[in-house]
Formats: sequence, structure tokens, C-alpha cells
Amino acid sequence: MTHSAPTAAPAALPPRFEPGKRALVVGASTGIGAALVEQLVREGYAVAALARRADKLAELELRCEAFEDERGGRLIVRAHDVEARAEIPALFEELVQRLGGLDLFVYAAGIMPPMGRHEYSTEKDVQILEVNTLGLIAWANPVARLLRSQRHGTIIGISSIAGDRGRKGHPAYCTSKAAMDTYLEALRNRLAEDRVHVCTIKPGYVDTAMTQGMDKLFWLASPAEAAEKILAAARARANVRYVKRRWWLVGTVIKSIPSFLFRHLNV
Repeated sequence: MTHSAPTAAPAALPPRFEPGKRALVVGASTGIGAALVEQLVREGYAVAALARRADKLAELELRCEAFEDERGGRLIVRAHDVEARAEIPALFEELVQRLGGLDLFVYAAGIMPPMGRHEYSTEKDVQILEVNTLGLIAWANPVARLLRSQRHGTIIGISSIAGDRGRKGHPAYCTSKAAMDTYLEALRNRLAEDRVHVCTIKPGYVDTAMTQGMDKLFWLASPAEAAEKILAAARARANVRYVKRRWWLVGTVIKSIPSFLFRHLNV
């Protein structure tokens, strides 16, 4: 009687959590991105959180430990600079494998460096476009391919009301967000037939590092409040949502102002 050699045990699969609850958040160290990660982990999601600052990711990890076990949520953190576009395809594949799949992608990375009244800095302008717009595209392409192949999933892009008009205070920032809006709309139209939803979020003032030092802020939302409203908008399959929603009225008014008047306004 012959005995066949014992077969090797299959390699252990990465832990899978509640089906339909796997998320990847880029730009997760502070502000809206960090608040979204905390909310998702609290809801039982397996979340991969990426950001440039490893120290802030470590702080986020500590905060999430307090409620990871409440509903089975789990957090994976990874330091990543969105300007390092060449590493994105392999990193994306690795994280999807560790998560056991992907259902939700959030791009929350964004910068708005200080800009003087008469400053014209190509270096700053290019970096804004690299992070705010090209980083989104570089991540959204592999995400879209995966979600299209599985015919489900959601993409959330954190844009800004600043993309509604060309404000003189920060031309490149406004440009980056306007480009983001158009890209997300086109991606939404392209992926609609594949049952993948793309949600554009346009926050007004949120209490983050980006708004610190600004004067005369109104309707200021906390990052946690913004995160709650963003997830609610995505679950309602909103195409575009202002946060807070009353900013839609402000955006509508601003877009209606003729250019010869708008150029004199500090908005």
C-alpha cells in the first residue's frame, strides 16, 4: 500500500472581517481623513490608512485601539507620500490582499501651503497639483479597475467649495480642486454602468490644520461631524455633496457672480 505525501497546508489567508466592510483611506493622518478612519473602524471596517506622517499615523492607531474590538474593526497603517506615484500599484495590491478585498476608497490627501498676496511660486503650485489632483488620479486608476471588475464599490473624493470659482487668494489650490471635481464627475459617468459609485465631497470650513489662523470662519464643522456627513452622503449615493449642506447655497451664489465683480471679492 502506498502512501501519498501529505499535502502542504494552504497558506493562511489575510483575516477577513465583516463582508462589505473593507476601506482604504489616503490622506488619513489628520483632519477629515483621520476622522473618517476612526468612524469606519468604529463601525467594524477593516481599514488601511495611508499618510506621509508616520508619527500622526501612530497617534491614529492608538486612538483606534480603544474601539477596534467593539465591532471587529481593524486598522492597518502605512506611511506613504502620494507624490511617489511609482510605488502605488504594488502598494495597492498589497493592501487589498491584506484587507481581503476592497469596498470603499477615500482620497482625502490635500495641501494648501501659505501663499502671499503677491507671491507667484511655481514650486508650491506644482506640489499642490501633485498632491491634490495627480495623487488622486494615480490612486483612483487601480481602484477603479478593481471595483469595475467586481461590479461594486464606492469612491469618495474630498474636494472643496474652493473649486467652484477661481479665487484670487490661491489660484493653484482652486485649480486643483476644480480639476478634481471634473475628474470625479467623469469617473462617475464611466463607472456607473459597472455599479460603482463615485461621490464628490465639497467641504466648506472644517476645523483642521488647513484652516488654522484664518479669520472670520463661519459654519465651522469639526472633522468628526464632517466624517459623519460624508459617509451619510456616500451611503445615500449622492453624486456631489457640500459639507455642511448649506454651503451648497453659498456655492450657488458664488458661481452666479459675474467675473467683473468676483475679481474684487476676497472670498
